Amino acid sequence: MPYEKTIQVVQQALSEALVELEKWFEQSEESRCYHPQDGGWSIQAILEHVTLTNHYLLLIIRQGREKALRRAQRGESIHDGESDLDRLTPIGHPDAFPWIRPEHMEPTGASLEDVRTRLHAQYQECLSILAALGKGEGSLYQVRMSVQNLGKMDMYQWLYFLALHQKRHIAQIEQVFEEWYRAAS
Repeated sequence: MPYEKTIQVVQQALSEALVELEKWFEQSEESRCYHPQDGGWSIQAILEHVTLTNHYLLLIIRQGREKALRRAQRGESIHDGESDLDRLTPIGHPDAFPWIRPEHMEPTGASLEDVRTRLHAQYQECLSILAALGKGEGSLYQVRMSVQNLGKMDMYQWLYFLALHQKRHIAQIEQVFEEWYRAAS
């Protein structure tokens, strides 16, 4: 089946990110609310930022899913192959490049439970979208991504981008936690 490996890699990346993020909801309030010396966000704020970014990425991904499925229904052919996910690798590394986030993706102080609930709902939606595009349909529609001049990406790449963005912030969370731990010791 076309894009089978792509779908497996994206699904695994989404699952691994959720498992890693979930751990941080269980940390002490003191560690989650600690603000690093460089003025960066607390762990709790980073978790909220992840869900805000997911929200906006999912707006594009939902529209792309619908357009891809319409193209498949019209009989556009799905070529054998896989998405080039490797070109997105730098997205998952926090120090790979500077990233200026839009103001609407900055944390607002939402409750931890609201953030957790949103994160789980977004994960389920990602899996649902992936299932709907389970026969390679996600390759039929591309949308331009401005971050790192990635250019046009298919829907599998957009979902992978979402997972890698989470991975990027997991590394950031770990750094904040390490700083808190050193300061608290």
